[in-house]
Amino acid sequence: MGILEKNVIPGNHGKTFGTNAKEDADLSQIKNSISEIDGIVDVILNTSIFPREFTVHTSKMVAIDEIENKVKKVGFHAIPKATFTL
Repeated sequence: MGILEKNVIPGNHGKTFGTNAKEDADLSQIKNSISEIDGIVDVILNTSIFPREFTVHTSKMVAIDEIENKVKKVGFHAIPKATFTL
């Protein structure tokens, strides 16, 4: 696995994750939990699709494992989607 598969890199693309959270309140908890990580710029929730997704933008490299662990502490899963295509 390379650096792109293990980290969220800074920039406009961010990294999209799928989650098993369904309710808006649960997604807000996930957003607040992830926002505590150093380097997170914003978390954009996509509630119009199922399974729900969120996109994380960063100002520095942040390990995907760190994001997954924060979401697990709230009681849900975060599954990273494929790396963006060029």
